[in-house]
Amino acid sequence: MPPREIPFSQIPGVRIGVATTADGRTGVTVVRFGRAAPVVVDIRGGACATYDIGSLRLDATFGRRWAIFFTGGSVYGLDGARGIRARLIEEGEGQSPFDPSHPIAPLSGAAIFDLPPASEPIPDYVPIAYEATRRASRAPLQHGRIGAGAGATVGKYLGRDRAMPGGMGSAAVRTFAGCVGVLVVVNSVGAIRDQDAGRWIAGARSHYRRTVIPPDGWDDSPTAPGAHTTLALVLTDIAWSRPRLARLAIEAETGLARTIVPYATSFDGDVTFAASTERRRPLATRADPGEAVDRFGGIAADLARLAVLRAVDPKRLRRRWPTERTRA
Repeated sequence: MPPREIPFSQIPGVRIGVATTADGRTGVTVVRFGRAAPVVVDIRGGACATYDIGSLRLDATFGRRWAIFFTGGSVYGLDGARGIRARLIEEGEGQSPFDPSHPIAPLSGAAIFDLPPASEPIPDYVPIAYEATRRASRAPLQHGRIGAGAGATVGKYLGRDRAMPGGMGSAAVRTFAGCVGVLVVVNSVGAIRDQDAGRWIAGARSHYRRTVIPPDGWDDSPTAPGAHTTLALVLTDIAWSRPRLARLAIEAETGLARTIVPYATSFDGDVTFAASTERRRPLATRADPGEAVDRFGGIAADLARLAVLRAVDPKRLRRRWPTERTRA
């Protein structure tokens, strides 16, 4: 049976919440697991803004999280973790490893740079994140400039004033072995290439409002260090080990690198998380477990490409999952 596309929010064991500010310039996206889920992180960019990722190393003692969040606002947006944690605990989630009267709900996240001009105030991300957590549901996600992708732009290699809109996108499939999906927030310095169509669909604008393809070098580019980031979450319901999840994240990033040009530069904040809701056991097979992960890694790479395309052009791109190409 070939993979069948499903909404990312329909992966068993997950709920997604999105909140956008009234002016539509920034927001927060929260992925809730309902219980502590194994999570790993793979950092490719050289200028990331992250929250509590130290214990997600493979050699760390506790690599589980109750939620992953993406936010605008750079380091200011990371303050939203307080709002997420407060809502989780209000709803009875979290755990009490030391004192029952002081539960904790570990979570991790990452931010994009979408700060307003210096003359405008920076919003308080605590209530925004709280609201995103409260709204979390299994309803299908919208794509484009909402939540953490509200203030995202792409193609900043000629300066932010000539960039095109970025956004948030997702894609997921169900196979006979389990589900896998990818959620992205695209705020890249690079342009976006539709590999199947063989054309650039977003990037820096020319004076005639056409897309200017990325130059071979941009030493004199007016881009601001740290002002461009692609965030991704690869999610499955298969109870793979954290080393297997790390491999899944790496393989999914090949899809990002094929679609976002350039990707993972020294000034990017590119971060990819991988998590499992552990609702299904891995199928018993004579093959090496790594082979099964590699098969899903190939699917995740294609899903990452599709999610990026939906993020930057949600209205015109009605592309569906190519069910005839990949089996798992």
